[in-house]
Amino acid sequence: MSIAAVTEVPDPSKVATLLRDIARVEVLPRFRQLQKHEIREKSPGDFVTVADEAMEAALAPKLAALLPGSLLVGEEDCARDPSVMRRLASDQPVWVIDPVDGTANFAEGKEEFCTMMALIERDRVLGGWIYDPVTDTTSYAVKGSGAWSAGKRLAPPPATDRYRGILAVGSKGDRATAQRVMQRRDRVQQVKSVRCAGLEYLRLARGEVDFLMFSGVMPWDHAPGGAVIEELGGHIGYFNSDGYRPSQAEGATGILAARDRATWDEVHRRMLAAE
Repeated sequence: MSIAAVTEVPDPSKVATLLRDIARVEVLPRFRQLQKHEIREKSPGDFVTVADEAMEAALAPKLAALLPGSLLVGEEDCARDPSVMRRLASDQPVWVIDPVDGTANFAEGKEEFCTMMALIERDRVLGGWIYDPVTDTTSYAVKGSGAWSAGKRLAPPPATDRYRGILAVGSKGDRATAQRVMQRRDRVQQVKSVRCAGLEYLRLARGEVDFLMFSGVMPWDHAPGGAVIEELGGHIGYFNSDGYRPSQAEGATGILAARDRATWDEVHRRMLAAE
């Protein structure tokens, strides 16, 4: 398939069904059934389970078959071989997979986890899918075609004059920037994080929060939810640059997503501007 021919996202409902079906085989049956030897740390505080590995291994060939000529960037594959991230700079379409988002919650038996993925072409996010196995709910967005959840089209969240949001900053990313954000946390209304990026993006889509700030920047955590937010009129960008390009994650200091561009600009000014 030529690069020019890759202009159409595969049927999003078919992709959603594929994600759901595999998650219900590889992830949900392992929820609260994991043995100690099935959980390990890739690095301090960064967990992986047999469910993460099984989900990614099962999903990868199905996605490759669904869109011939596409590449894959999976979280667990990147953990084994960081050079896989270079595929994001390719002209070919790239599937980005987060087999279990909120792995620490999943390993602890908490319900706040999901599985998700995005389709990227030439550094643009064309579509994103988020599946919540606990509630059996799929949310997705395709560039230019709107955002959907549980079979219903989502409307943009209502505008407010509040700045309520998630400050998920800490050990990941640039430490000095994270420290600055936390020193200024009284400039916004902080809402408790559920420790699952995919579900946080859905909270933003529903209008439960007005913005999200993350020090972790890996594309599997943000491209799926970012696709949903942008289709609802929201804005996502790195702390140190305007706009969202997945291939630039390794040089970024954090990510800010907001219900609209005006909110993004104001939160960025309050939390990150030099003084």
